[in-house]
Amino acid sequence: MTKRLTEVARKAGVSEATVSRVLNGRVGVSEATRTAVLTALDVLGYERPTKLRGERARLVGLVLPELQNPIFPALAEVVTGSLAQRGFTPALCARTIGGVPESGYVEMLLDHQVSGVIFAGGSYALADASHEHYRRLIDRGLPVVLVNAGVEELGFPRVSTDDAVAVEQAYGHLRSLGHETIGLVLGPEDHVPSRRKLDAMVRAAGWGEDRRYVERSSFSMEGARVAATKLVERGVTGIVCASDVLALGTIRAARRLGRTVPADVSVVGFDDSAFMTCTDPPLTTVRQPIETMGQAAVDLLVTQIEGAGVLRDELLFEPELVVRGSTAPAPRT
Repeated sequence: MTKRLTEVARKAGVSEATVSRVLNGRVGVSEATRTAVLTALDVLGYERPTKLRGERARLVGLVLPELQNPIFPALAEVVTGSLAQRGFTPALCARTIGGVPESGYVEMLLDHQVSGVIFAGGSYALADASHEHYRRLIDRGLPVVLVNAGVEELGFPRVSTDDAVAVEQAYGHLRSLGHETIGLVLGPEDHVPSRRKLDAMVRAAGWGEDRRYVERSSFSMEGARVAATKLVERGVTGIVCASDVLALGTIRAARRLGRTVPADVSVVGFDDSAFMTCTDPPLTTVRQPIETMGQAAVDLLVTQIEGAGVLRDELLFEPELVVRGSTAPAPRT
């Protein structure tokens, strides 16, 4: 008990006596101090006293699928900073191979009486995945915001990049360079943002039922290399990818086939994550407006927490094509 009091007092920036008064429900403590103590208790992983468990902490979960893709740390930086400015303490939950699954993090966050949760790139973006853990949040009436497209029936507020505009920009850029045979490297078939990108490409390119220029992959460079190899062997000269990581795997595939990027094959990514200016060649990509989207996600969540209503419509943010060295005029035949 003494150790717990010391740790909580240090975290909250108050005396151990003040922590004791809060935990015992005594008067003479300001609401701000009381909130700071309870938040510190939650962040450190200590259980609240039974009489205080019904109250939600000013703790907000941010659940990410990974931290290896630079786009997710970039989003985390925006969201955690914005939450702190609004007086909330962020709890970052990032999944790893063989680690805690998303459903496990949901249980942990519920146990800590969080005020709300922001998800990015979770199971909600996969139409065939289990969504039962999200329904637990719905049953609890917990404020939730999803970043980027997800399954419709969950009904959570969503903040998304406009996938259709992203593909139109990438495809239009390659066409302006004279490319006529353009392929797509997408995520899994049930990945909702990838479905949106495919629908946009079908409209832009006028494709019929033929999908010979579409390959799917896990969101890894290794998976992209296998997928892109098939497209290059089919004669595509331009490839649009569903992420920067897939684009880097595509460049690797072209080189292993003896092709040069961009002289033989032009590649366009999606995200404009960190260090894409430092790749060889620097990557042409479609930039997600991560800072604006992250702040919008926090605004939507705080609005729910404060009981001001829920905006059920999906907010679509327009991306921006960033032209660098991985695209060039189509090779002459």
